[in-house]
Amino acid sequence: MKDSKKIFEDYLRYIINDMKLDSFISEISDSFNIIDLKKNDLLVKEGDVCQFFCFIETGVLQHSITVLGEEKTTYLALKSSCTSALKSFMNSVPSRKNIKAISHCNIWVIKLDAFKYLLENNEGFNTFYYNLIENQIYRIDDYRIDLLTLSPEERYKKLLSNDKELLQQVPLHYLASFLGISSRHMSRIRKNIN
Repeated sequence: MKDSKKIFEDYLRYIINDMKLDSFISEISDSFNIIDLKKNDLLVKEGDVCQFFCFIETGVLQHSITVLGEEKTTYLALKSSCTSALKSFMNSVPSRKNIKAISHCNIWVIKLDAFKYLLENNEGFNTFYYNLIENQIYRIDDYRIDLLTLSPEERYKKLLSNDKELLQQVPLHYLASFLGISSRHMSRIRKNIN
């Protein structure tokens, strides 16, 4: 547990990126609890209110929606990242997506009341959340532009160069859905590139 807490606190320091705020780290980590998700366990189910904002210590969480009866992957959250069905979590409204463990996960979670308390009373957490959201907006923007400007092969090559870990941990059909291509096309791309 001690090593686990150190991993989480090091992540907080990395995102906060301001040594003057280091004294706020222990209050932040003490406000989170660690839980275990087995493969295929849901963090949140579409239609339910998301109860947690989380840091993924180990494993991969898949964000998905169902379109015409088919599951579509909208995001893959890897270890050493934060995730939530944020609109559902912050506004206590039903989630429009599922978040499922696609491998065994250890995650640090915080409930809404504690989250809001930290935002209002902990300068380090406020900086952490601001930096986290800003970086996520950059990534979403890049992803959307890539979907419109890059071919499936180019998107796969970019994923190869930026997120090799993702390719090793995530089954092919989830990656294909995330890249907006069929599993069959994904297999051809991988065969031609590798």
